[in-house]
Amino acid sequence: MRTIQAYRFALDLTSGQERNVLAHAGAARVAHNWALAKVKAVMDQRAAERSYGVQDDLLTPSLSWSLAGLRKAWNHAKGDVAPWWGEVSKEAFNTGLDALARGLKNWADSRNGKRAGKPVGFPRFKSRRRATPSVRFTTGAIRVEPDRKHVVLPRLGRLKLHESARKLARRLDNGTARIMSATVRRDGGRWHVSFTVEVERTERQPAHPSSVVGVDVGIKHLAVLSTGEMVDNPRHLLAAQQRMRVLGRALSRKTGPDRRTGRRASKRWEQAATRLGRAHARVANLRRDGLHKLTTRLAREHGTVVVEDLNVTGMLANRRLARHIADAGFAEIRRQLTYKTEWNGGRLLLADRWYPSSKTCSGCGAVKTKLALHEREYECEACGLVIDRDRNAARNLAALAAEFDTAGSGPVAGRGDDRKTRIRGQVSVKRQPGTASAGQTGTVLPQGRTTIRAFARAH
Repeated sequence: MRTIQAYRFALDLTSGQERNVLAHAGAARVAHNWALAKVKAVMDQRAAERSYGVQDDLLTPSLSWSLAGLRKAWNHAKGDVAPWWGEVSKEAFNTGLDALARGLKNWADSRNGKRAGKPVGFPRFKSRRRATPSVRFTTGAIRVEPDRKHVVLPRLGRLKLHESARKLARRLDNGTARIMSATVRRDGGRWHVSFTVEVERTERQPAHPSSVVGVDVGIKHLAVLSTGEMVDNPRHLLAAQQRMRVLGRALSRKTGPDRRTGRRASKRWEQAATRLGRAHARVANLRRDGLHKLTTRLAREHGTVVVEDLNVTGMLANRRLARHIADAGFAEIRRQLTYKTEWNGGRLLLADRWYPSSKTCSGCGAVKTKLALHEREYECEACGLVIDRDRNAARNLAALAAEFDTAGSGPVAGRGDDRKTRIRGQVSVKRQPGTASAGQTGTVLPQGRTTIRAFARAH
């Protein structure tokens, strides 16, 4: 199986190498801002000419928003705009122009209805102090040295890695991987290099191909499995909250930048901001490490994993739980399981967003009308079953896999239109184009004769 995979390594740069990387990132920012100003000037000029009644065929020629068009315009003007252009790699300017081309395409597609999700705003100019330094290389000498402790990038030369790149080097030596691009980026006060690699992965099989596990994510426990296992929520952000408060107060006492007056930040403010950024980066790294270990274990052990299609955006509207929900990373768990189950020969099933997994009895199938959030145990009035509500939900999710196998694979259903849609067995909910997610294998929908809107109100 051929797939695209990323390998990310921390770098140990010298002061000279860091200045060189910052120069390349600055060149990318200059090209981006120049091209954006050019695009805005042409758009404003054409709008003004239309207001004067000028015919469309006599308007100022439009500027192509594609990467090729922006690169052509930049090559004609780079001698005047950036006379120092020969001091950095051409890939630096290509990085800024490519980011602008993507931003303009996303904005245009969002306005025309071709892009689903939230509306995308028009691209903005990149600030020298607020933008994240980054540069991407797609051509030239990109390789890992034989000692696996150094990498070679165009114009940047030989850079030392903080850790060994043996995993990537083994694939490159065996001919099962090909480096497509390399991106150098500063994140959390530290420089990283990320390789986009085309990998030929061998066909794998889970340790228990016939095993089905339901995963119910939550705040008290990060994940409750239908097998009875409860994975504790480490709450990394809560553990680091006190230190972040101290660092934030220390930062507020320093002389920071002021865009209104043009005041630049003091050195101590920059040092305090770096310390706070490192604290946030540490929390993000700990969270990422824990989620990767959990999802990798689930994908390698079980042949079928069933999770819920949660409305995380709506859940974040609860101001009392928003911080804890964001710290848990519900959406990241689903994202990682999506590709890891495919890599390991398993499958991922998504329960419909309105399926009452917590309100349904896993013993007899009775559904409660209401179940308050503070009720941590499920008590069935029909059969008398008393069980932890999260474990009950996980069992219900695992039971849906049998219904999915009976009905066959189906599309991933979204929220649906405002029109009432009856559900008889397993069917597709009428939805707008673009709401189906690529890569998922299917969705199990709630059973019974009801409507999506009525089902949401009742449960």
